Amino acid sequence: MANHSDRMQAVVAPRPGGPEALEIRLRPRPVPAEGEILVRVEAAGVNRPDVHQRQGHYPPPPGVTDVLGLEIAGEVAALGPKAAAHRLGDKVTALVPGGGYAEYCVAHETNALPIPSGLTAIEAAAIPETYFTVWTNVFVRGVLKAGETLLVHGGASGIGTTAIALAKAFGARVIVTAGSDEKAAHCERLGADLGVNYRKADFVAATLSATGGRGADVILDMVGGDYVERNYAAAALDGRIVQIAFLNGQKATIDLRPIMVKRLVHTGSTLRPRSPAEKAVIADALRARVWPLIEAGRCRPVIDAVFPLDEVVKAHERIESAEHVGKVMLTMRTPSSKQPA
Repeated sequence: MANHSDRMQAVVAPRPGGPEALEIRLRPRPVPAEGEILVRVEAAGVNRPDVHQRQGHYPPPPGVTDVLGLEIAGEVAALGPKAAAHRLGDKVTALVPGGGYAEYCVAHETNALPIPSGLTAIEAAAIPETYFTVWTNVFVRGVLKAGETLLVHGGASGIGTTAIALAKAFGARVIVTAGSDEKAAHCERLGADLGVNYRKADFVAATLSATGGRGADVILDMVGGDYVERNYAAAALDGRIVQIAFLNGQKATIDLRPIMVKRLVHTGSTLRPRSPAEKAVIADALRARVWPLIEAGRCRPVIDAVFPLDEVVKAHERIESAEHVGKVMLTMRTPSSKQPA
């Protein structure tokens, strides 16, 4: 029987449901396997995939904990066998396949990076899920180059605000769609060249107008459904459309002719199921290409709201309200008077 010091508070969703389905439970503290580190978590990011997991639509990959959470920051508390990339006491931020909403979390050493100088643990924990996603989709699959135009759907989301920051830092022009005038204006304050309220304006017409009729070179889409055909209309010759989610549905009826006439590429990817080795390639690229920009102040995570672990239900309500701009975060400071079941 483990003593209390071997246990930790962790958030699970024992049955599918709304935010109220989340529960804080006492769980055994995880033990790092070969090549892994144990992180004493100071902050964790809340992301849309967590919502899908809670709803029962996005189960953890085989062998991964049912504790929610895909990104963390904190202090290295233990090293697994042959783990040599980090030392005890190092401050790191890490992309994890699960387990982030907890006092301790294991991460593969190659998927953890030193916290950029000048960032708090909360800011650092806001980086992995969105920066890994934007880097691999916009710059690797979408091959965005300086001088090109990027169209981002959901510009006010964590992914969207990250895409704005990174695309601008690498010399691209950025057009975003958002669900209100306020959000569109906020995206422009964050650096977007044009924010389009998709409830009031046609993003295809707005994109073509803003580019002199040329269209967007890269489109980052998390909407799917009826946006697919409209993305083809908004794309430039040799445009690249990168699919990362499908909030409006995973099926679409489309006219394929624009793919041929415009020589379009429609690609996409997921992040969570990839191997640690695949994620390590992204981590190495971020450390080399993006960490210097963060440390120079040219990119910084946009934090919308921060909740203590015992208010995780409110954090999920905030994400689902779709009113947030940037990232919703959890901190592990929980009142000791509230003992979990």
